[in-house]
Amino acid sequence: MLRTRLYLGLLPLLLLFIAVGLLAIWLSRDLGRAVDRDLNAHYEALIAGYEMRDAARRLNQAIRDADRGDPLAAREAFNAQRARFERHLMAQSMVAAGTERAPLVEQLDTVFSQLVLAGETLIERGPINSAGYGAAEGDLFRTLKAIEDLNAHDFGQMQATAARATQLARWTIKLIAGALVMAVMLSFYLSWRLARSLLGPIQTLTSSASALGEGKLDTAVPVLSRDELGLLARVFNDMAAKLRAYRDAMREEVRRAQRTTEATLTATPDPVFVFSATGHIELRNPAATALALDGAEFPPPLMEAVQRVLASGQHELPMTYDRAVLLRVGREERHFLPRILAVSDPMTGLQGAAVILQDVTKFRLLDDAKNNLVGTVSHELKTPLTSLRMALYLLLEKPHLTPKQRDLLETARDDADRLLRILNDLLDLTRLEGGASQLNREPLQVATLLNEMAREIKPLTDQAQQRVVVHVSPEAGAVSVDAGRIRHVFINLLSNASKYSPPGGEITLYAEAAHDGFVRCGVHDQGPGIASEHLPHVFEKFYRVPGERKTGAGLGLAISREIVVAHGGTISCLSTPGQGSDFHLLLPVAP
Repeated sequence: MLRTRLYLGLLPLLLLFIAVGLLAIWLSRDLGRAVDRDLNAHYEALIAGYEMRDAARRLNQAIRDADRGDPLAAREAFNAQRARFERHLMAQSMVAAGTERAPLVEQLDTVFSQLVLAGETLIERGPINSAGYGAAEGDLFRTLKAIEDLNAHDFGQMQATAARATQLARWTIKLIAGALVMAVMLSFYLSWRLARSLLGPIQTLTSSASALGEGKLDTAVPVLSRDELGLLARVFNDMAAKLRAYRDAMREEVRRAQRTTEATLTATPDPVFVFSATGHIELRNPAATALALDGAEFPPPLMEAVQRVLASGQHELPMTYDRAVLLRVGREERHFLPRILAVSDPMTGLQGAAVILQDVTKFRLLDDAKNNLVGTVSHELKTPLTSLRMALYLLLEKPHLTPKQRDLLETARDDADRLLRILNDLLDLTRLEGGASQLNREPLQVATLLNEMAREIKPLTDQAQQRVVVHVSPEAGAVSVDAGRIRHVFINLLSNASKYSPPGGEITLYAEAAHDGFVRCGVHDQGPGIASEHLPHVFEKFYRVPGERKTGAGLGLAISREIVVAHGGTISCLSTPGQGSDFHLLLPVAP
């Protein structure tokens, strides 16, 4: 229907253009016909006048030729020019019949008849005297004058035709110019009217859409017609109504989520702090308020961890109690394990961090009690076990033992040795976890360290028909370590590599420069590898991969981790089943 309105609005302008075009075509065609008709007639008349003038002169020349003594040739030429003149005269008589030219053509016919009569008389008589020749010359002059009069009349008619054509052209120009002015005025009027009828609703719809974009969903567009614009207004109003309903539903959902969040935070016993992207505390629950901490009073390690999470957008979820912080709650000092979560929302651009302080005071005490108990029990068991082991060695030195007795004593001796090693490992682990073991750091060349470890483990690898290959990067340099403690780490890793690698296999001991002032050292074996689900647990105490048949207590890697962490480094494992394992550690570079 909007298309029909546009067509009807532009129809008067189209009709006016059609009318002006048809009128211009008709006037141009009429003017062309008139000019073509008159010009052709006058052109033919001028040509005929020229032909008759020439024929009259040649006819007079034939009369003179007859006087010179050639009457037969003169008669023939006279008749030919007479026929030529009469042919054109007859054509002009037919054209001039009933017009203003008819008297002039009749006058020309009369004087030409006199010229012909005089010429025939003179040719018949023979030589021409002066009186006869003068009469013929007079008839020729009158004939030529009659032709000139006819041409003058035709020239006047041509001028009249030109004037009439000029006047008609001017009138046509004025008419077309007036029609164009009227068309322009009509186009302005129709444009204004169409703009008013079309742009008005569109501007109203635009204003309503802008208000809708600003959140003013109560704006409605008036429906003024039943065409496409009216349909668009109705659709817009329906959309605004749906948006209002969706806004109300979202507000209610947001209020419900806010109340749920507030209730959850209030009921959470652990302190919760929410930091903004700038590092300021935006929200805290009642348990956090009880700590009476603000951003300036946060422990520096905890604040540094918050800054790292804000910068990287990655969570920090420590699992060991050595990351716990000591805070005062009322009159008590309690240990809290910080769990820092990165908070971000790409849609709203929200970015921050949530700090959850998990109260691990009881767990810390239990862990300390467990470590103390393990240390005490290990220490108490070590003395009688040493005595028992000494007795077994003494019994084995006695002669006259039966084979069965010797076999039983050797088995008991081996079990006592293994149990003593386990007790020593437990004592070392307890001292490392409790921080009682001090490190005697000294600079040590990495190449020297790895070559010494390869020589020390060589008897074991030679027995297993294996080969140790050492690769040390020239950039590795020196590390600051406790030689005895680090020896324990490498010997444990190399022993495990030899235990799980097949006979004839190759064990790679390597070192290379790492980032941030560390050296990366590692041991790569050709064993069966470790499944990905077991890798996060290989450094836990007493952990054994399910189905593993190799003997061991599961303390070696846990002790190695504690030693590396005490040096300020890290240890981890990369492994793929069937492709061996790579245990690598980062050690600090010697200053």
